[in-house]
Amino acid sequence: MNSDASSTGHATGLSHLAADGTARMVDVSGKPEQRRTAAASGKIFLRAETLELIQSDGIAKGNVLAVARIAGIQAAKRTGELIPLCHTLLLQQVEVNFDLKADGVWIGCEVRTVGRTGAEMEALTGVSVAALTIYDMCKAVDKTMRIGEVVLDRKTKETLG
Repeated sequence: MNSDASSTGHATGLSHLAADGTARMVDVSGKPEQRRTAAASGKIFLRAETLELIQSDGIAKGNVLAVARIAGIQAAKRTGELIPLCHTLLLQQVEVNFDLKADGVWIGCEVRTVGRTGAEMEALTGVSVAALTIYDMCKAVDKTMRIGEVVLDRKTKETLG
């Protein structure tokens, strides 16, 4: 096996594939630690009646946004356990925010860490699990819900020192 191609992924163009096509975790041990941030967003589309129940704390399972915020934070912290080839990162900050719109709830997740690899998967996972939690908590009252528009909004890296 060509060690250059397998360590960089350049033979396939995909960093998680070795030259022979097998899946592999990317070796980031040689990369410098940097301050990294990532922000993602998404939306869960809901009926107006469901939004009113969320706002008035009328969902039987409890405070929907409080539970979804905790779920999103927890999911971001455990992304490496959920995504097979994702590195486990020590996150220094995870923020999950909500904005109620006329047709649903916008969800934002921002994560910060110091490490050798980006944190975009953690931000995307935080948004996704927060949306799934809202879905779970509201499924008894809204059969039309749908999750969509989950995107990475930005990621940054900054040299330390």
